[in-house]
Amino acid sequence: MLRASPAVRLTSALAPLALLLAGCASTQQHHAAYPEAASYVVTPDPSAEVDAALARAAANDTRVMLVMGANWCHDSRALAGWLETPRFESLVAEHYELVFVNIGMPQTGDGHNIDIARRFGLEDLPGTPNLLVITADGTLVNPDTATTWRNAASRSEDAIYAELERLATAS
Repeated sequence: MLRASPAVRLTSALAPLALLLAGCASTQQHHAAYPEAASYVVTPDPSAEVDAALARAAANDTRVMLVMGANWCHDSRALAGWLETPRFESLVAEHYELVFVNIGMPQTGDGHNIDIARRFGLEDLPGTPNLLVITADGTLVNPDTATTWRNAASRSEDAIYAELERLATAS
């Protein structure tokens, strides 16, 4: 029976560790590209929160930014993280009433609060996150793009900002 030399055994034993460390480094680099926040808490009455945001929007001449996502989703956390940065906070404060709604995992049939999306004309939420911009009278401004945010972690800060800036005044 052939036996590997101590150097070969050590190299073989360290290979999984090297792969693990390489994965951590790339994960750290990936996460450094965007901030993260876990903003999708389960609340007792998310519909009431949306109603309150619509009332504030009417009083403040703003729109509702309804972000429907989940804390398990890195794209949801990335979008929430961007919205917590000073640059985005300023845009949101000027143009939006922000509401986060936890929707579970709709793509597996374990969705929650989907009735809120249906209220604004979206029958299906194919993934997370979803970003609905709604006027004070309840009109969905972005029906064609509301469910296209599943790649939020891959979008640039400037692209996200430009889209939110456009939606703040779009008709």
